[in-house]
Amino acid sequence: MTATLAPPPRSRPRPLKRLRAFGRRWWHQLTSMRTALLLLLALALAAIPGSAFPQRAISAVDVADYYTEHPDLAPWLDRLWAFDVYTSPWFSAIYLLLMISLVGCIVPRLGVHWKALRAAVPDAPKRMSILPYHRVLPADPHGAIAGQSRARAVLKQRRWRTAVREGDDGALTIAAEKGYLRETGNLLFHTSVIFMLVGVALGSLMSWYGNRILSEDKSYCNNLQQYDEYGLGSWVEETSLPRFCLTLNSFDAEFTGGGPTAYDADVTYETTGEDGTETGDYALEVNHPLNIDGTNVFLIGHGYTAVVTYTDRYGQTQTLHQEFLAMDPAMNSEGAFKFPDANFNPDTGDVDPDAEVGFDAILVPTYDDATGMLLGTDPEPNNPVLALTAYTGDLGLADGRPESVYAVNEDQIASGELVQVNDEVEVIGVGDAMTLPDGSSLTFDGVEQYAVLQVRHDPGGPVVLAGAILLLGGLLPALAVRRRRFWIRWNPDGTVETGGLNRNDYDGLDEECDELTAAIAPAYRPPQQSEESDDSIGSQP
Repeated sequence: MTATLAPPPRSRPRPLKRLRAFGRRWWHQLTSMRTALLLLLALALAAIPGSAFPQRAISAVDVADYYTEHPDLAPWLDRLWAFDVYTSPWFSAIYLLLMISLVGCIVPRLGVHWKALRAAVPDAPKRMSILPYHRVLPADPHGAIAGQSRARAVLKQRRWRTAVREGDDGALTIAAEKGYLRETGNLLFHTSVIFMLVGVALGSLMSWYGNRILSEDKSYCNNLQQYDEYGLGSWVEETSLPRFCLTLNSFDAEFTGGGPTAYDADVTYETTGEDGTETGDYALEVNHPLNIDGTNVFLIGHGYTAVVTYTDRYGQTQTLHQEFLAMDPAMNSEGAFKFPDANFNPDTGDVDPDAEVGFDAILVPTYDDATGMLLGTDPEPNNPVLALTAYTGDLGLADGRPESVYAVNEDQIASGELVQVNDEVEVIGVGDAMTLPDGSSLTFDGVEQYAVLQVRHDPGGPVVLAGAILLLGGLLPALAVRRRRFWIRWNPDGTVETGGLNRNDYDGLDEECDELTAAIAPAYRPPQQSEESDDSIGSQP
């Protein structure tokens, strides 16, 4: 009786080996181009809520208004980071996965491409007739050596990479390849996406900006309290902003045909750093920013500042320099004058909260009373006037809610807490005054110009620019270049064979290879030319 040996028990893979195999499988899945495209689509979809809902980093006031309008929905949206989309964990996770996927996709391809650039051109197959392009030429009357020298010179002149090989049967083959720039362009294109992602991430985390309207002969220092609008990156602290102050000495705007042609601002800056205090003058122009400690100060616009003096019923005066916002290219501008401390009784020290005064105003730089039109067509301040609507009552400034400095609070007017004084809009020129029923008056003293400045620090800008250059530099060869191979073989029997192979979809392979063959073997005529020559001979009488 023969004993049967039982097979040895199958050993189970170790947990570490299973974990390694699992990680390798998911890493290949994550770094595939298909996954990268899906993550890019997911990133685009994830950015939609950032456009649909107000963002706290852009305007906290809009977020507060959304809470007021949707008191039940807003808290739930806030829990989902709908008001902080671009700093949310889920958006950051998609962003990070996309970067990892692209890096994992590109780095192996870089190695493969580098090896391909250094490797010799592959030899032709033994049967060249299987190639998409194949021609058999008669023996070269000038001899094989002369033909080989001519072939090398032609291929070198046309920037083909070549390799010369001699077979065991005595056949000599020249292998040539061209079109490596296509893969180089593909890699540059995908690398540019990584540069842009890194640049945008740096801009979101480390950049900051502030917008400031600055009138002539006025100054401001670089702190958030003195900006009309500002935004800080997630990694930027208010105390880390560079310390400098800026003074607008003068501003000049040139107009041609009703439109601006040049803005010139003469500014003085003073910086404070470890090396002490430094001052200087600079002629600030559009697209010529002032750089201070890596921070750029841009001139992005201009407008007019109306100077008025209000005299209340007790004879006390207040002078106000109020910036106006342009409504059209002719610089017809809107603004408001608000005097919450008006009508202070110097004898009793009492202030009547219902005796505050406000004016809605339109500033017309060049008023032409001959036309009967209030708004002018000339942006230069040749005949400036103010069109005023006066209100008295409670301006609503004490409730703590932010409001526009360019208009009187409409809610106060609608509630009746502000009452319009004059039935019609009153137009006054420079030096004129508008008198209210209580004896107070508003005098139009003149017009000044202001500059709109934007102070910006964006370390991601150069990275995004580099990505854009790489994108353009890689897109052209990726679309235009075709990778192809060409061989020419001198057989022992004296015949010459040429063959060609396209590595990409390329309709012009036969024409290019025929042209190469004709340049290498002058006696060769492409089939099309041969047919045309035969037709012309047959048509002769």
